[in-house]
Amino acid sequence: MHRIVRIRVRSAGMLLAPIALCALPSDSPAQTVTAAQEVEARERAFAQTLEDRDLDAFLTFVSPEAIFFSGEKPLRGREEIGKAWTPYFSGPNAPFSWQPDVVEVLESGDLAITSGPVLDRSGEEVGRFNSIWRRDADGEWRVVFDRGS
Repeated sequence: MHRIVRIRVRSAGMLLAPIALCALPSDSPAQTVTAAQEVEARERAFAQTLEDRDLDAFLTFVSPEAIFFSGEKPLRGREEIGKAWTPYFSGPNAPFSWQPDVVEVLESGDLAITSGPVLDRSGEEVGRFNSIWRRDADGEWRVVFDRGS
């Protein structure tokens, strides 16, 4: 159960404007979520889409103008990335997984980088991913550049 917390600015008893709206668990005290925590949560949710075998959900985390470096030439745009990643979403089990162990956000709060291990099905580290995230106009963080190594 969540409760809605509204913070409003008042002057001389008059309501001027709502300045924040967020949902908090009803049994938790008010907490500030940092941009780095937001990005980390987005990265983990992004990785979960592969585990869930949900390509459509995966693509919602990818900017329409994203560039993924893969193979000989970069994949440009959500559509091209979706086509190239379709084989990873076939079959009952994800062929690999990933999780962030580095998350850094620019002071401006508009760009971030995540990096971490890529693991095969047995949990063996087989590489690292590096993703650049951008906070879009709608407030959502989306991947704009991705490169595995």
